[in-house]
Amino acid sequence: MQRSILISGASGLIGSAVKDYLTEKGYRVSILVRRPPKSDQEIFWNPDSGDLDSTKLESFYGVIHLSGAGIADRRWTEHRKYILKKSRIKSTTLLVDQLKKVTTKPTVFISASGVGFYGDRKDEILTESSARGDGFLSDLAIEWEGAANSGKDFARVVILRLGMVISKDGGALKKMLLPFKFGLGGVLGSGDQFMSWIHIKDLLRVIVFAIETPAIKGIVNTVSPDTPTNLEFTKTLGEILNRPTFLSAPKFLLKILLGQMADELLLASTRVAPEKLTNAEFKFQFPQIKDALSEELSNL
Repeated sequence: MQRSILISGASGLIGSAVKDYLTEKGYRVSILVRRPPKSDQEIFWNPDSGDLDSTKLESFYGVIHLSGAGIADRRWTEHRKYILKKSRIKSTTLLVDQLKKVTTKPTVFISASGVGFYGDRKDEILTESSARGDGFLSDLAIEWEGAANSGKDFARVVILRLGMVISKDGGALKKMLLPFKFGLGGVLGSGDQFMSWIHIKDLLRVIVFAIETPAIKGIVNTVSPDTPTNLEFTKTLGEILNRPTFLSAPKFLLKILLGQMADELLLASTRVAPEKLTNAEFKFQFPQIKDALSEELSNL
């Protein structure tokens, strides 16, 4: 029997890739949209106004919740932080509350989160059982995950704590490519900070693994087992692009330009280990950063 999956955030980098991948795998995919639906596979919702008809949510095997404003899209003013929080908490709460009303509820509810939960932890190896860190991203993750966990009333909840997603089509890597191509790429701050990441293809495989593996539940560190420092990442990216990487962006300058976002996104060290995936014998297709970057950039 064909399993049906509902996706929120399907217009984003991850969501659009998940939609296509699940369709290729034989799932019947529907998406939540904020405009008038154009087909039976589209369901209207508006988290800001609380609009979502629970009768449209019947009989989905799984729900994948990826909706949320882009963390790195712009400087974190107080208003922007409010938007980042509201777009995650309100949408998660609305979706879970409406799913609770349906007669045939989903078996699995998968929600995104981020490794920002752990904060700046230097060289400490962080597993799913590690304590939370400090800062805005940690506070955000706590509330976001709490809203998702209320889905435990009706489904197996899986929360994906995502590292940087390696994809040439969007996200952090796409933003890096232009300066690196012009020979302007370089180390951020000291370069000693560890960077947690996952290749987009492995992320898609993790999502299917989470759907199909009943033993997978709760927090899942969705990162590669290889955690380079920013210096190592920079040198590897420069080598693959055949561009110099002798420049550096001093910490004080990054903080002037980006404020709190520099501290928590660019300079924070998060050495996250995918312990739960490793114990479940999930096999990464791209476990090393050099292989992941080569895969994405070989045709540029």
